Amino acid sequence: MSTFTFIHAADLHLGSPFQSLAVKEAAIAVRFAQATRTAFTKLVDQAIARDVDFMVIAGDVYDGEWKDNSIGLFFNREVARLAKADIPVIYLRGNHDADSVVTKSVPLPDTVHQFPTNKPSTIRLDPVGVALHGQGFAERAATDNLALAYPAPVAGAFNIGVLHTSLTGRPPHDVYAPCTVSDLQSRGYDYWALGHVHEFEIVSHDPHIVFPGNLQGRSIREEGEKGALLVRVADGRIAGTERLILDEARWARLCVDIGCHEGTATIAGAVADALKPLAEAAGERLLALRIELAGSCAFRRKLIAEREFLTDEIQAACHHVHPDAWLEKLVIAVVEPDGRGVGAGADRSIDLEAMLADITCDADVHHDVDAIVEAIASKLPGGIAAGNAPLGDPDELLSEARDLLLSHADARA
Repeated sequence: MSTFTFIHAADLHLGSPFQSLAVKEAAIAVRFAQATRTAFTKLVDQAIARDVDFMVIAGDVYDGEWKDNSIGLFFNREVARLAKADIPVIYLRGNHDADSVVTKSVPLPDTVHQFPTNKPSTIRLDPVGVALHGQGFAERAATDNLALAYPAPVAGAFNIGVLHTSLTGRPPHDVYAPCTVSDLQSRGYDYWALGHVHEFEIVSHDPHIVFPGNLQGRSIREEGEKGALLVRVADGRIAGTERLILDEARWARLCVDIGCHEGTATIAGAVADALKPLAEAAGERLLALRIELAGSCAFRRKLIAEREFLTDEIQAACHHVHPDAWLEKLVIAVVEPDGRGVGAGADRSIDLEAMLADITCDADVHHDVDAIVEAIASKLPGGIAAGNAPLGDPDELLSEARDLLLSHADARA
């Protein structure tokens, strides 16, 4: 067998709307939307620079139906660059760009090959001795084990299975095309190019079964570096792999224990110190941060009451470390020392804390809050559904309201 290289990518999600993010910060949402495109452009640049023999995209090229043809034309422009460099592209449809979801199209170069969605099939690249087997999604929800019907391996070729799947389950990803590692191994292929799961994972080395992750993180649930996988094959065996890091904007969580602090004045500096390793790893990328303050401290309610001021102070401190850092959310997860209740001088004839605890646990109150959140969310730009929680989780909103009332009770004591 010949020696060759290929790139395995998945989950481009071109055209992601970032609606919930736009509610928080429209300019940041625009930058993340552009980052998904830029990451794919960088992938094409890498493919051409490294002179790979072909590229595999294991589903979800698009995030959903196009509002217009601009996103299709962008994909066409980039794969046309690959065509000019004689690099074929083989891809299949996933749950986000299933036949029933994305109905628009633009003509793509002849070097782009798409697996059918009605049955598994084989695409052969005879010049490099490769046979690729796959089936795309006809509908958004694919509940059958598609892998078991994949064709037998082609004798004398390097066989690659391409599948958009959750395997046996990878929360929080929906369960699509479920199958086991044994199911995949039973097909006798040399490599499995998977998609759907947005985290990089080498599931198996015999044969290689790989999730490359997505090219660009789209929310705080998709932290860290993102990209694709370069695979080298020599004499019919995997000779090596290399992650290609392509993300243009990065999400990160940072937990800072403030239990040793005596007040709020030193918190921003502590956050800045903890941020330095993340900032160094991010380089010049936009860095979207969710910062959690943890530990035990007696001034928890003061933190709640002064959240807005503290948020601005921490944001400013983050800019001193990384000029392109954005504080997506400040989570105050500190707890009060044991035995601390209402303020020392508060009227203890009224157990305000107990009353509020009863209210926040009341099912009717939760129902009312859900209705209010849904009503407000439906009026936000783009008709954003309340299910996307653009206003925050209702339980968290109730908890924050309780803490604000208690902090005001302390202040009046």
